[in-house]
Amino acid sequence: MKTLISCAYNMDNCCVEVKFSDGSMIAIDTIVVENEIADNMYQRSELDYLIYNAPLEYADLYLERRSRNLFENCNRIQALG
Repeated sequence: MKTLISCAYNMDNCCVEVKFSDGSMIAIDTIVVENEIADNMYQRSELDYLIYNAPLEYADLYLERRSRNLFENCNRIQALG
């Protein structure tokens, strides 16, 4: 992934799409994210606000959470080994 070109919500497929200068793209399914992250209607409304008004921050929040979970899982695997 190179430089970020755009980040926007696509209503046709309910995804926040992040596009990079090398042609790569990440599409974040907002329905799946809400089901994974939000425990109540207030958290869902906060996520909805980010989707429509700050999609870059929404993508950053999601990707940060995924990378943190990945590192936690790696640490657990090393502890078991």
